[in-house]
Amino acid sequence: MSDRITTPFGAESTAAEVLAGLDLTGRRAIVTGGASGIGIETARALAGAGAEVTLAVRDVAAGERVAAELKAPVPVQVRHLDLAEPTSVGTFVADWAGPLDILINNAGIMASPLLRTPRGFELQFATNHLGHFALATGLHPALAAAAAASPTGEARVVSVSSSAHHRSPVVFDDIHFERRPYEPWAAYGQSKTANVLLTAQ
Repeated sequence: MSDRITTPFGAESTAAEVLAGLDLTGRRAIVTGGASGIGIETARALAGAGAEVTLAVRDVAAGERVAAELKAPVPVQVRHLDLAEPTSVGTFVADWAGPLDILINNAGIMASPLLRTPRGFELQFATNHLGHFALATGLHPALAAAAAASPTGEARVVSVSSSAHHRSPVVFDDIHFERRPYEPWAAYGQSKTANVLLTAQ
């Protein structure tokens, strides 16, 4: 068991506070779901610290509007990514070139009615966890390359979760609600627990 990691930051901390005083010039970052909410503010903070930011978004037009509004010192890139679609994740990974210092797994959907991907996966779990898992593992060579070139020998993968993980464990016997009654918040909570477990690995 590794030592417990502690931080001076908490639930009220902003991305800008976390990055205050850091110089990320020359570092490359991807923010999934960077066209709205937390994703925008995370991208703003990373770009403000000098990082080369790519917004990985379903709606490219919305991503382009955000990129223009950020007025970052380094141009913000926008690329299509649909985390619920494995082919989209595979294309994004295949098209990525060069090292990657920071991957922010932020995109997600919350408490939706029961929706399924074409493969039959429950949509919240597919989007919030499975897509990010495939993205992170697919980009592992890029992250490893960045870590090898970094003075600290590190790259970062950040998975955005929430206290909603208390609502449900990952129910491995029926992840996709094929046999149990569907409950939107339980499905969301399960996906957030999976985010936490991914981060702990």
